[in-house]
Amino acid sequence: MDFKSGAELLNLCEKEKTVISAIMKQREIDNGEITEAEIEVKMHKILDIMKASIKTPLIHPEKSISGLIGGEAQKIAIFGKSTGSVCDSFMNRVITYSMAVLEVNASMGLIVAAPTAGSSGVVPGVLLALQEEKNFTDEKVYRGLYCAAAIGYLLMRNASVSGAEAGCQAEIGSASAMAAAAVTEIMGGTPQMCLNAAGMALANMLGLVCDPVAGLVEIPCQSRNSLGALNAIACAQTALSGITFQIPFDEMAKAMYRVGKNMPMELKETALGGCAGTPTGCSLKCTTCKTKAP
Repeated sequence: MDFKSGAELLNLCEKEKTVISAIMKQREIDNGEITEAEIEVKMHKILDIMKASIKTPLIHPEKSISGLIGGEAQKIAIFGKSTGSVCDSFMNRVITYSMAVLEVNASMGLIVAAPTAGSSGVVPGVLLALQEEKNFTDEKVYRGLYCAAAIGYLLMRNASVSGAEAGCQAEIGSASAMAAAAVTEIMGGTPQMCLNAAGMALANMLGLVCDPVAGLVEIPCQSRNSLGALNAIACAQTALSGITFQIPFDEMAKAMYRVGKNMPMELKETALGGCAGTPTGCSLKCTTCKTKAP
């Protein structure tokens, strides 16, 4: 079993009378020559790593090697419980968890690239916050991860998930699309709704540049993970309400790739433009270089 586009994926779902997660799981079993028991063990390990990466910084915050980030997730978690918070507990957890994973990544901890290290906070931030909010079982979260994997596979095949190739829209945008589809399926949406949510998420992130300060996956990457996570929630909610995004997912994937190819080199992970190219961004780069010097 395999599919090369969103349209083919929808046809398979209709033919088999099933959901995206089931199709993706079977694809992995067939194409990866792996048993169902083996793939379930791997998925269990992935979820365990994700859970650790959202929780560890809240208990033991650690500065990144550069010192540019560290401790932000814990601060947001604490502030979310105060009377000054502008978010409800669910949205605050989404922000907290998505940013926490980037702290683990920047301090050389263990994360799951979903689809990349720089965008690794979006999918776990959304799905694990939703699991706590709705008291979902791990089995339900696994469904979301398989669905997210299907979207990620399509974007890798037909577009890009690399910031160096297509900007941050290809990293955070792809992760946001993956999370949006996953939430939509978990909450009972149809396969078409899932692709609607994913396409909308890509559209909302279209043109986002990759401009890491000091060439490190820390600033503005950490806050963009929370942006991608919140975008995923908004797109899932929109799709589940019955609103159809007019541009098909496959067309949005191609559009994202074209935009990425048209971006100047300075805006694709070179640390020469955007946030990295500001006077303060350049000064932080110099500070980081001095810190790393022997």
